[in-house]
Amino acid sequence: MSTSLDDNARVQRLSSELLGAMAYGELSAFGRLSFDSRYAPTLHDRAVLAKIAVGAYGNFAMISSRLSEMGLDAEEAMLPFQRSFDHFHERTKPADWFESVMKAYVIDTVSSDFYRMVASFLDAGTQLFVQKVASADQATEVLRTLLRRALADDPRLSSRLALWGRRLVGEALTQAQRVGMEHPDLGPLLKAGGDARAAVRALTAELAERHGRRMSGLGLTA
Repeated sequence: MSTSLDDNARVQRLSSELLGAMAYGELSAFGRLSFDSRYAPTLHDRAVLAKIAVGAYGNFAMISSRLSEMGLDAEEAMLPFQRSFDHFHERTKPADWFESVMKAYVIDTVSSDFYRMVASFLDAGTQLFVQKVASADQATEVLRTLLRRALADDPRLSSRLALWGRRLVGEALTQAQRVGMEHPDLGPLLKAGGDARAAVRALTAELAERHGRRMSGLGLTA
């Protein structure tokens, strides 16, 4: 009985940490995308990025409501992740529109992969909720379309965006490792047990592989 209660408490703690990370990620995305829309070459493109920003805020509101239903304060759940997330974005400031779109695409897809992979260790209700928030959606496809259009219009962008994409994913994977080590329950440890570092390395290796396939789909080298 005691073991079962301990396991339930751990799953509850993992759920709150995961949702806290997701909430701050979406709130950060809202601010970042709103700010980066100033790089847009046309008003149409600016409106497209603004719409994606609104979607990120909608996700933030949905996660905050879920945390409230769990009896948790959204701000308290987000605070442990604020510093590391903010530092990540300070290190990866885009220089122009194309880098902004690439950053939005990489962060959207890599973070969604991370959240879904961690959620696989949680209860069915939380898994479904995370799938709803983190699954590839219209925003992901819009960003992919914008990148493909930019690369088709100016093939010279390929090498620059490939290099930028590699830097972004490197920083993102370092961030995932840091989060995994600072918050061990967020690593894939509930079922596997064992060494936390090895588990986090395996997690980031899978994230890198998925990212590589997406970059190949854009005709870029990961």
